[in-house]
Amino acid sequence: MNARFDRYGSIAFALVGAFFISESQHISTSAYGSQVGPNMFPFGLGILLVLLSLRLFWETFQAKNRAVAEAPEKLLYKRFLLMLVATVLYVLLLEPIGYVIATALFLYVTFLVMGSKSQLQSAVVSLLFSVGVYVVYVQLLKGTLPGLPTWLGV
Repeated sequence: MNARFDRYGSIAFALVGAFFISESQHISTSAYGSQVGPNMFPFGLGILLVLLSLRLFWETFQAKNRAVAEAPEKLLYKRFLLMLVATVLYVLLLEPIGYVIATALFLYVTFLVMGSKSQLQSAVVSLLFSVGVYVVYVQLLKGTLPGLPTWLGV
C-alpha cells in the first residue's frame, strides 16, 4: 500500500463520486422507457464511491500510525494495462454484443488478470453474475439493458 498515492486517489475518487451524485439529478426522467428512476444507479454508485473513498482516506492515516514497516509494493503495470484494455473493450463491445456476453467476458478476463486460480470457476461466476444482474434489472425492475445481439437469432 502506497499511502500517499492512496490518499490522493481517494480524494480524486471522492470527487468523481460527488460528480456522479450531482449529475445524476440532471438525468431525464424518460431515459430509455425504464420504469426504474433514471438516477437510481448513478446516484447509488456515486454514494458508494464517496463512502469507499472516505474509508480509503481514513486507512491511509491508520497506515501511518502503524509501527510495522512494510516493504513497498512493486507496481504492476502489466496488470493495470490489461485491466485498462479490458475496460475499453467492454465499453466498445457493450452495444454490439449485448450486456450479458460483454459483461461475462469482461468479468472472466478481470478475474484471470487479478489472479483467479480456476478458469472454469471464473467462467461460471462471471456468466451467472451477468445473467443474474440482467434478469433482476430487466425482468424484475423493468429497466433496459442491451440484450443479446440479433445475429445470434435468440
